[in-house]
Amino acid sequence: MSQPTQTRGWVTTFSGTGINLALGVLYSWSIIAKTLTTPVDKGGWGWTTLQSQIPYAVACGVFALMMVPAGRSQDKYGPRLIAGMGGALTGLGLILASFASKDSALLMIMGFGILAGTGIGFGYGSATPPAVKWFPPQMKGLISGLVVAGFGLASVYISPLATALLKAYGVNRTFLILGMAFFVVTVGLAQLLVNPPAGYVPKGMPPAPRTGVAVKKHDYDWQEMVNTPAFYLLWLMFAFGAAAGLLTIGTLAKIVVAKVEPAQAASMASLMVALLAVSNAGGRIIAGLLSDRIGRTRTMLLVFVLQAVFMALFPNFNTVPWLILGSCAVGFNYGSLLSLFPSTTADFYGTKNLGVNYGLVFTAWGVGGVFGPIMAGRIKDVFGTFNYAFYIAAGLCAVAAALTFLTRAPKAVYVSGEAPAPAAK
Repeated sequence: MSQPTQTRGWVTTFSGTGINLALGVLYSWSIIAKTLTTPVDKGGWGWTTLQSQIPYAVACGVFALMMVPAGRSQDKYGPRLIAGMGGALTGLGLILASFASKDSALLMIMGFGILAGTGIGFGYGSATPPAVKWFPPQMKGLISGLVVAGFGLASVYISPLATALLKAYGVNRTFLILGMAFFVVTVGLAQLLVNPPAGYVPKGMPPAPRTGVAVKKHDYDWQEMVNTPAFYLLWLMFAFGAAAGLLTIGTLAKIVVAKVEPAQAASMASLMVALLAVSNAGGRIIAGLLSDRIGRTRTMLLVFVLQAVFMALFPNFNTVPWLILGSCAVGFNYGSLLSLFPSTTADFYGTKNLGVNYGLVFTAWGVGGVFGPIMAGRIKDVFGTFNYAFYIAAGLCAVAAALTFLTRAPKAVYVSGEAPAPAAK
C-alpha cells in the first residue's frame, strides 16, 4: 500500500530538516576559527583573523553559487539524487580539509571552502523545494521554517562536538571524523526526499482547472523572475541581512573570548554559539508562522528593524547576560530571513521552478556571506576591534527595512485556456 500523500509530505519535510542538521557544519566555523587563530605555542595554528575567515567566506560564496545549478538540477532530476550528491561532496570536502596544515590554507580552502561549499549548496538547495510543494500556500512559511531550522539548529550539537573533538584530536582529525559521519547521514536521508506526484493538489488548493477561460499564471521561470523589480529588492534585502548575521556567527566565539574571563572563555564561547543556533532555528519557524498570518514583507520589516537595533548595540554588550541577549536576538533575526525569503519567492513566483528561482535569490546570501566575514576580519586586523563592522551591518539592515516598503508581488500574468474549478475541501 502506498504511503498517504500527507504523510509523504511530512517525511520529506523532516528528512530535509535532518539533512540541514548535518549540512549546518558551516556554522561551527567560529569554534574552528578560534583554534586556527590561537598562537602555535598555545596549541593553535597561529593564523591571522583574516586568514581564518577565508575558508568560511569561500564556503559561503560557493554554497550560494551552487544553489542555482542545484535548484535547476533538482527541478529536473528530483531532490533525492541531487541531495545525495550534496551529502557526498560535503563529506569528501571535510575529509580533504583534514589534510591541511598550519603552514598552508590551500587544502582547507579547497576542501571546506570549495568542495564542502558545493555539497552544502546541492543538499540545502534540494531540501526545501520538494517539501513546500506538498502543502498549500498558507503553510509555506511554516514548512520552509521547519526545513531550514535544521541548518540553524546544527550548531547546538556541532559546536560542543567540534570543541570536544578539537581538544581530543586536533584540527585535522576533527575534519576527518566529521566528514565520514556527515557523508553517511546526509546520503542516507536524501533517499527520503520526494516531489509530489504529477497532478497532486494540496488540501485547500483548487484541483485541476477547467478549460476555456483565462486564469492567473503563477509559476514564473527564472528569466521571467529576473525581469521583475521585486527580484532585485529581495536580493538586496537578503544580502544586507545575511552580511549582518554571518559576520556575527563567524566571529562570535572570538568576541566572547575577548570579553569573558579567560577561565570561562572556552565554555562560554561554545554556549554562546549554541544559544545563537537555537535562536537561529527558532527564528526560522516563528517568522515562518508569523508571515503566514501577517504577510511576508511586514514580517521582514519587523525583523530588519530589530536586527539593525541589536547590531548597533552589540559592541556595548560586555557582560555575559548582555552577550546572551545579543547573541539570541541576532540569531533569531538572522534565522528569520532563511524562512521568509524562500516562502516569499514561492509566493511571488510559484513552486514549479522554485529550486532555480530561490537559488538565484539565494546568491544574495553568498554575497553577504563573503562580504560580512571578510569585512569583519579586515576591520579587526586593522583596528583591533569588530565594533565598526557591527555599525556598518546595522546601517545595512536599516536600508533593508526601508526597502520592504517598495517590495510588492509581481503583477498577475494571465494565460488563456484554463479556469479554476471549485476549491478542494
